[in-house]
Amino acid sequence: MITAIPFESLGGLDISWLSARHHFSFGHYHDPSRMGCGVLRVWNDDTIQPGSGFDPHPHRDMEIITYVREGAITHIDRLGNQGRTEAGDVQVMHAGTGIVHAEYNREPDITRIFQIWIEPDRAGHAPGWATRAFPTRATGAFTALASGRRCDDGSGALPIHQDAAVLGAKIEAGSSVTHVLGVGRRAYLVVSKGGVSVNGTALGERDGASIQEENELVIEAAVDSEVILVDVP
Repeated sequence: MITAIPFESLGGLDISWLSARHHFSFGHYHDPSRMGCGVLRVWNDDTIQPGSGFDPHPHRDMEIITYVREGAITHIDRLGNQGRTEAGDVQVMHAGTGIVHAEYNREPDITRIFQIWIEPDRAGHAPGWATRAFPTRATGAFTALASGRRCDDGSGALPIHQDAAVLGAKIEAGSSVTHVLGVGRRAYLVVSKGGVSVNGTALGERDGASIQEENELVIEAAVDSEVILVDVP
């Protein structure tokens, strides 16, 4: 079963420096029909104005993955970590027993990110942060960007504390990629760029799709496209 989630239907927040759209209930936006997908609890589509960002704030017991669509994001936390993650790359923060961090757009242009929150396999992990570049990501295949699945060991994916994976694929117009989801697993897919169909269900740019009871996914691109897929138990 695949349920298309049009971008226009998402909850949102618009303030002077931030335009945010929420695929699931978040903050002041609450929709009991959109409470997550398995252990995937948050998927925010954020546009951040230059010279602005999220001032220091705390998190706990959550795996927080940020995929940068455009621009770059600069991370600072009270563990002493600091780094810049550019478009096409990923950062992972293990909130664990507690972390205070800030995220800023220090670029001259807007930054666009997907921020994805996944529940960990247990409470109380040590907090931490890492970023990784994926400059050689091939077209026509999924790349594991962040994962705790055993099958992704050695793949170069940033590790997370859950049997889940954040995958990315670039797909040329007229081409397709396949992902085997497996029995009992679920997925959520968002089109970062372009337009695709997933097992025949059409999705436009920034649309989402909630997926369950599908063993195999065939994602076909109508135009040159990029998709992000989260595979969860």
